[in-house]
Amino acid sequence: MRYSKEHKLETHARIVRKASVRLREKGAHGIGVADLMKDAGLTHGGFYAHFSSREQLVIEAFAYAMDRANERWRKLADDTPPREMLAIVVNNYLSAAHRDDPGRGCAVPALGAEIARESPKTRRAFAAKLEQMIATMATRFPDASPKAARKQAMATLATMMGALLMARVAGSGELSDAILEAGRDAALAGAMPAKPAPKAPARPRAARKPAAAAPSRTRTKAAPRR
Repeated sequence: MRYSKEHKLETHARIVRKASVRLREKGAHGIGVADLMKDAGLTHGGFYAHFSSREQLVIEAFAYAMDRANERWRKLADDTPPREMLAIVVNNYLSAAHRDDPGRGCAVPALGAEIARESPKTRRAFAAKLEQMIATMATRFPDASPKAARKQAMATLATMMGALLMARVAGSGELSDAILEAGRDAALAGAMPAKPAPKAPARPRAARKPAAAAPSRTRTKAAPRR
């Protein structure tokens, strides 16, 4: 039975969506193609009708996950004053709900360490999506120059992603909650413009002593010779 082009595209998209969740839950190598296809309601044999290799599916699933993260950030910022957008993104990202649901969360803390060991093709695809995340985050710093905003965005993302990864490692108890709180504080504090250092008070000048009077040079008239 031949399926329409639209049906094939819908099936392809469903496989990618399902795979993006399972890969974030189990890791890039924690689940096989057969299980990924089963999650999508398909047989293993139909895999190559949609993908040339497992690597292609992994790349598309990663890209899908990171695109959804960017989309969520943009939605969170809708109708929000620019100066409040960053706090909304940080508090949403470093939350217990995000920590406890890696399958629907950010792909970087879930898969970043594994991606670093993947092929150059996979790393390039991942890096391109990371660049988009940095660009989106940079818009949260409207008062900074483009170069400064990009640098601040990278630092903020590194803080957020590192804190989320640590919180997941720690589980879901008090330590994990404390890590999330510390990460939120650090991400927001690091984004605050640096305050100029207070100027040291000027040292009072010493009063100048009046100059000593110069000795009189008046010459006395010599006594007349006799």
